[in-house]
Amino acid sequence: MQLFHYHLVTSVVREVEARYLGKLAFELVARYGRVGDDTISYDAGLGWPELDAMDFKLRLSELERGAVNVVVQPGQWRLPRVDHFGLALDEDTFNEAIERAIAAELRIQSHGGRRTFVSTTSGFRLELHPPRDWIDDLLTHDNELRLAELELKTDDPAGKAAAVAQILGLEARDGTLDIGDAKVKFVPGGPQGRPELHGELFI
Repeated sequence: MQLFHYHLVTSVVREVEARYLGKLAFELVARYGRVGDDTISYDAGLGWPELDAMDFKLRLSELERGAVNVVVQPGQWRLPRVDHFGLALDEDTFNEAIERAIAAELRIQSHGGRRTFVSTTSGFRLELHPPRDWIDDLLTHDNELRLAELELKTDDPAGKAAAVAQILGLEARDGTLDIGDAKVKFVPGGPQGRPELHGELFI
């Protein structure tokens, strides 16, 4: 089980994107959005001045470094909130997680067999992946960078951690879970629903 992806929602997409590109040395995979009625994506070859001149409307900005993939989406909160995080699982662990979600009567959304989202009882989602070639390629990336810790601020650390643990069959202690090589820590003082991104540690 490997935590490799998280999806942020913020009103300052360009500032958050710039932090990953500049300070953290991520690479831009693509910016996805619309020009008029056309759905379109652009890679790092075009900057924001050129996109603004085209009246490009951003839907998502995808960034990547090593074995870590981050998506930033426009939304209402200045401090980024986590809509979901993505996990790579083996076939058995994936099926067991889906069975737990069904037994708990949680909402499950499958998108064309490519991605499966499970809604927790705590206002955010998990994106679950069985073995896939593109994830294997990402996780075995040369010059590999991995996510060691993701710290999320919330109103209910124990409840948020328990909601994730229930689906994944893990044990949560003091708002903290070990997911593969990574640690997810829910800390107090944050909002209801989607937790705020409070800290990241990469190795």
